Amino acid sequence: MTAEATAAPLLTVVPGRDGVDLAAAQRAVADLLVALGRDPESAHLADTPRRVAHAYAELLTPREFNLTTFPNDEGYDELVLARSIPVQSLCEHHLLPFQGVAHVAYLPGERILGLSKLARVVELFARDLQVQERLTKQVADWLWQHLAPKGVGVVVEAEHLCMSLRGVRAAGSRTVTSALLGTLRADARSRQEFFTLTGVGGTHRS
Repeated sequence: MTAEATAAPLLTVVPGRDGVDLAAAQRAVADLLVALGRDPESAHLADTPRRVAHAYAELLTPREFNLTTFPNDEGYDELVLARSIPVQSLCEHHLLPFQGVAHVAYLPGERILGLSKLARVVELFARDLQVQERLTKQVADWLWQHLAPKGVGVVVEAEHLCMSLRGVRAAGSRTVTSALLGTLRADARSRQEFFTLTGVGGTHRS
């Protein structure tokens, strides 16, 4: 039997949040420029409202994808880990970006996952107005619910521009969050293996 015949799309993921009203967003950006003492009709800023509206629409719109799984015929029961998945999101408190990497792992149950889909799930929740703690937990909960693995672990490491460009201005500071479910939460050896493989040590908790 071919791989194609045994593959099964668990579900098609279609982002359910409301789309961006580009016209309204452009008007809002123009109003913001005026409020900041700038002239949105100047030669340099005339197209800025359109550019900003389209930029935010892109940052807030994840792509549709199929969560394809395959039978775990070999009974693989060790960690599957995708390291350093790029993360870009928007802080919901200041509308400034935060970016870094996510390390996502699971202990397979009856099925294994197409590896690129781990990055797709990260993007699904990152392309929103977010806080890092919620983003980390959403990725873990979603995989736990839809893949039915024996365990899930997610670590996100990110630099927040709302912290490095303003306020305390702690440039280069990275925030680390984690979420553990199933065996990776209950079993100390599995938990330590996960943190060791991600390279962040074993001191972080969800």
